[in-house]
Amino acid sequence: MRHWAPRKHWAPRKHWAPRKHWAPRKHWAAAVAAAAVVGGLLAGCGAASGSSGQSITLFNGQHELTTDGLVTAFEKETGITVNVRTADEDTLANLIALQGSHSPADVFYTENSPALEYLQGKGLLAKVDKSTLARTPAKYDSPQGDWVGVSARVSVLIYNPSLISASQLPASVLQLANPKYKGKLAFAAGETDFQPIVTSVLRAYGRAATLKWLDGIKANAAGHVVPDNETIADEVNRGIAAFGVVNQYYWYRMADELGASAMHSRITYFAPRDPGYVIDVSGAAVLKASTHQAAAQKFLAFLVSKQGQQIIAQSKGGEESFEYPIASGVSRTSAPETPLRQLRPNSITIADLGDGAQARALLQAAGLL
Repeated sequence: MRHWAPRKHWAPRKHWAPRKHWAPRKHWAAAVAAAAVVGGLLAGCGAASGSSGQSITLFNGQHELTTDGLVTAFEKETGITVNVRTADEDTLANLIALQGSHSPADVFYTENSPALEYLQGKGLLAKVDKSTLARTPAKYDSPQGDWVGVSARVSVLIYNPSLISASQLPASVLQLANPKYKGKLAFAAGETDFQPIVTSVLRAYGRAATLKWLDGIKANAAGHVVPDNETIADEVNRGIAAFGVVNQYYWYRMADELGASAMHSRITYFAPRDPGYVIDVSGAAVLKASTHQAAAQKFLAFLVSKQGQQIIAQSKGGEESFEYPIASGVSRTSAPETPLRQLRPNSITIADLGDGAQARALLQAAGLL
């Protein structure tokens, strides 16, 4: 397994240092320039082959710690080498779109479904083997069969009880715009995990109401607009901000790294079926441009196999993902998380979430991107 990962440089921190490595977040349109830079770097990376003589190139928009355990096990199982090239999913999606049939990627693995839907709309994804799709509930897969769902996360409220009580938190995502939360809310406008929530609000309440809501969030988060979910979790835990919205696994990872004595934050959910209570699906696809179709399909099959899903469910020792496995009947077993089947999210579908274009346009219109 070989990695190329753009690194964000910062001074060592005494508080929580997230393990995910990422490039600065950019929305889809602005990511084109970054994609060109990534492309130049990728062009200089040669492929390596395993004992089987086969190799594939994985464009990885997922957290590295989630991917590492899966790739290591796949290589051991098949002898196929996986050359992993990591960047933000929006940057990689743009790169694949720009390169088209010349993309060196065989597989694209993401945190969220919109990036896959974006490439599906451009006709750049190959059909996933039916036997692979059969291992995952259809509601978590591409409606067209062009990518397969691998794992899931759910949006939660993270809050610091010393600054705000559970009873004072918003019950609905629309209440994030209530002026009473001014100066209390931490918000990551460029975080791709937030785009499905914007889409969910748009479908529930319409464009005008969504824009008004975003304007309210912008006002309330003044001074606490941060680059990503990791920073939201960190700032809330340290008491810099009272609360924010993240996917649940950020809190569990932070707790795993810091230990119970250093955890000053908690998590809770929006009201059942609220538009802010959203399941995000991480998925993977084979590129039509791949010259290693069979090996790439094997990788997708492994991700949703019992072995692959158990790695997600039971990962340990610095490779804890805290995501929900969604395929092959495997359940989360290594953390005290609310079981996936007990969650009561909004009923928005993968097709409803689409490619995220409407969400990004609204965030731009509100001056948040």
